Amino acid sequence: MKYALVPLLAAVLLGGCSVVGSGVDLSESTLAARSPDVVEIQRVPFKVGVSSTTVEQLAKAQACASEQGASLITEPGPIEVYRMQCQDGKVFMARCELRQCRKM
Repeated sequence: MKYALVPLLAAVLLGGCSVVGSGVDLSESTLAARSPDVVEIQRVPFKVGVSSTTVEQLAKAQACASEQGASLITEPGPIEVYRMQCQDGKVFMARCELRQCRKM
C-alpha cells in the first residue's frame, strides 16, 4: 500500500515542476475563472452616512468593535442600511429610517 503512493507522488511533483517557467498564470483570478463552484465577491466601497455614528454605538452595545466603522451600503435617503465588520469576524447590520436605527 505504501509503495502504491510513490508513483502518484512522483507524478504530482513532476507535474508541478513542468508548470514552473512555462508561462502559465496560476494567479487566483485565473483559477477562479476555471472553477464553476467559485463565486466572486462583490466589494462595496466604504461610505460614511448620516447615521454611521449611531450604528457604531448600537454595534458597540452588541459587543461589536471595529476600527473602520459603519458603512452605508444603500443609497442615502429616508431608509438606509449600514454594515459594520466586527474584529471577531462577525458582521453587524442595521436599518435606519429617518435616523432611527435598529439592529437587523
